[in-house]
Amino acid sequence: MKKTPIIALVGNPNSGKSSLFNQLTGLRQKVGNFPSVTVEKKSGPLTLDDKTEAIVIDLPGLYSLYPKALDERVVIDILANPQHQDYPDVVVVVADASNLKRNMLLFTQVADLGLPVVLALNMLDVARDKNLQINAVKLAMKLGVAVVRINARVGEGLTNLKSAIVQTLENPVTHRNYYFNPADQFPELIEEVKKNNQLSNNYLALQYVQQHDIFSFFSTEKRVAFDKLIEKYGFMESGFQAAETMHRYAVIDGLVKDSVKTIADFLVKPPWTKRLDAVLLHPFWGYAVFLFVLLIIFQAVFTLATYPMDMIDAGVSSLNDWLNQQLPAGALTNLLTDGLVAGIGGVVIFIPQIAFLFLLVALLEETGYMARVMVIMDKLMRKFGLNGKSVVPLISGVACAVPAIMSARGIGNRKERLLTILVTPLMSCSARLPIFTILIALVVPATSVFGFFTLQGLTLMGLYLLGLISALLSAWAIKGIVKSSETGYFVMEMPTYKVPRWYHVGLAVWDSVKSFVTEAGKIIVAISIILWVLATYGPGDSIARAEETVQKSNPALQGTDFENAVAAYKLENSYAGHFGKFIEPAIAPLGYDWKIGIALLASFAAREVFVGTMSTIYSIGSVADEDNHTIKARMRSEINPKTGQPMYTPALAFSLLIFYVFAMMCMSTIATVYRETHGWKWPIIQLVYMTVLAYGLAFLTYQVLK
Repeated sequence: MKKTPIIALVGNPNSGKSSLFNQLTGLRQKVGNFPSVTVEKKSGPLTLDDKTEAIVIDLPGLYSLYPKALDERVVIDILANPQHQDYPDVVVVVADASNLKRNMLLFTQVADLGLPVVLALNMLDVARDKNLQINAVKLAMKLGVAVVRINARVGEGLTNLKSAIVQTLENPVTHRNYYFNPADQFPELIEEVKKNNQLSNNYLALQYVQQHDIFSFFSTEKRVAFDKLIEKYGFMESGFQAAETMHRYAVIDGLVKDSVKTIADFLVKPPWTKRLDAVLLHPFWGYAVFLFVLLIIFQAVFTLATYPMDMIDAGVSSLNDWLNQQLPAGALTNLLTDGLVAGIGGVVIFIPQIAFLFLLVALLEETGYMARVMVIMDKLMRKFGLNGKSVVPLISGVACAVPAIMSARGIGNRKERLLTILVTPLMSCSARLPIFTILIALVVPATSVFGFFTLQGLTLMGLYLLGLISALLSAWAIKGIVKSSETGYFVMEMPTYKVPRWYHVGLAVWDSVKSFVTEAGKIIVAISIILWVLATYGPGDSIARAEETVQKSNPALQGTDFENAVAAYKLENSYAGHFGKFIEPAIAPLGYDWKIGIALLASFAAREVFVGTMSTIYSIGSVADEDNHTIKARMRSEINPKTGQPMYTPALAFSLLIFYVFAMMCMSTIATVYRETHGWKWPIIQLVYMTVLAYGLAFLTYQVLK
């Protein structure tokens, strides 16, 4: 046994594989990419017993070893390559016990590769609801491998599963009869492949023949050699795959028939499930319910998060005041308070809203409702050049466009995948949420509508719906320039309704908040400090002579008014001020001044930097008093020097909101699109069309509302 064995989890989508992974690894999981492939990789440590610490890898879900999407290719690419760094010592095939026959197809294929296998029967409670009774002992005897009964949702059977893994590691099965032996039909081809590639397994040799074009570990010369072998022996790849599948299901029928007993038709759903699906999948009521659910989510984001946000905002301000009182006046103190603390405040203040948003989204996923949304959206998506699978990246885009774009690999059709990638950034991600909420709070009253709802919640939902509608319309507009002869399809197994697992919900919320704080937070704090330097120092001696200049220009100013005038003069004559003034003519038609221009430029690194930048600018550009001590209060009290009126009017605020709905202001997203499309053509097209939309619509919004 290896010192640190690798355990791979393999299974069909919705079989509970990821739930089992979370139960085994808890909060110790790591997220990265598989070597040489931009596909998300989840791994984590697992203590099997007192002597054995293993690494668990959660492989992408798939129905068979013949992949239909890019992420599915990872599985066979690993399982067919013993030299791969993630090549497993044991494969745990997680099977949905309520659909055992379908899940057994993948099991027989993995077993035929000669890998040590453990079969984990999951969702036995669902099987019981369908009047199915599975004899795990009899099934284990027929398969010749360990079969373990588990409940991945609540963590039942994990001890038995660990014991089975340890036993398999200590006594790996080195030989078994094939469920399907390709040498029965093409013995000479299989023998030549085995000889040329130093293989001993017939089914692995078949995979080399059938899938050599997608294996990353094969050179071009190797692929050409396989093409010659196929031609030499007259091997029909597609026909052989169909024959293999039919043969396997014939074998599986016998296994399932002897091991599974049923009293009633197991395809019949419980009556309450049928009644619920009749509403949630209805061509009219399904959309109505979805819109109502969205309204509840966005209203809750405002209503529930207001109190902790106000406490954090006031707490950061109090901390700044205390630091200014305790520390000696000087550049270092200003850097700490106006740069670092103000930047951190711009991060932590939005944790409650992000936590509530992802809490509610995780609940929808846990209950099985999100899958229904994908089904009802399929017909709508197809009218715009997309399909139901596009819903996954689009909904994921509400969290972050980067993983959302990567998840588009599950779309088999190239055109639909590319369209999904190009429009996903229009979905309002969590980075936009801080911008939306603070601007809405400034200009939209918290007036109640229908009792529970408020205008603020309705406005926030409207912005998210605007992103969705824009994504669909953009896909429709772009589909004419993307040529493809492939036919798209949407196949999805509907999961059963489930009671949410609060541990998994909490884990999802924790991961989302941690990602925001550690990833976005680092950028925000770093840029806040850089901005403080740029906004504190400037060319020449104008900043050093600020007090003298202000005194001469307006000798009547005294006290706080004088200090605010000096602070504003210093900011305007700083490096940041000069930079903002340089771009002001370009953004003035949108209603923006040079201060907002600084924030716009800074937020090209990441959208969420906007609020942190404004926090830093207004901390430097004014002096706090009792009525003007939080970032929201400072923005509300900002005066437009040209009009003498409040700067943040509804026209300006909605212009900014519209700009950020459409603007492609995320370098990470651009880099991800470059990786996924293998060139700069589509990222540049995406950047241009989103920037034109953002500027044009923000201009119209401001001109109409002002």
